Amino acid sequence: MVREIVVYPDKRLKLISKEVEVFNGALHDLLDDMYETMRAKNGVGLAAIQVGVDQRVLIINVPLEIEDGEHDQPKENTLEMINPVIVEKDGTEKFQEGCLSIPGVYEDVERAKHVKVEYFDREGNKQAIEDDGFLAVAMQHEIDHLDGKVFIEKLSYIKRKKFEKEWKKRQKES
Repeated sequence: MVREIVVYPDKRLKLISKEVEVFNGALHDLLDDMYETMRAKNGVGLAAIQVGVDQRVLIINVPLEIEDGEHDQPKENTLEMINPVIVEKDGTEKFQEGCLSIPGVYEDVERAKHVKVEYFDREGNKQAIEDDGFLAVAMQHEIDHLDGKVFIEKLSYIKRKKFEKEWKKRQKES
């Protein structure tokens, strides 16, 4: 089921999500709905809080190029992370980011180049993954959501003020 995306400046995006304690059918349904929602909205990642659920759950599915510039995100390639924790990070890198909760806005954000994340899968098994590419950026972006942060908070003061002014204008027009 495709769920509605929570859009900035909705106060729910500021919530610090709660740890998942029960790995059951309700969690599996949430993960499946998040995948459908992410695909329907052309996203690469989605945190549960972005569909109004304040649990430490996120998914990422980096698109695969199939042919002629076409992309696919097969469900089996979806990284489902429950209660993720960054245990190592180093280096820095700038990457242009966007967000389903702030549609149409893309900005360069500085993040750690390399991260190692420990998390649980949908069955409650402990896992770890590390990356120093686009996946590392996506994991940091989505974990920020679980901590009540959105990527525009990482912008300089001037860029942030410019964004806020343009965003308010856009909200009034729609």
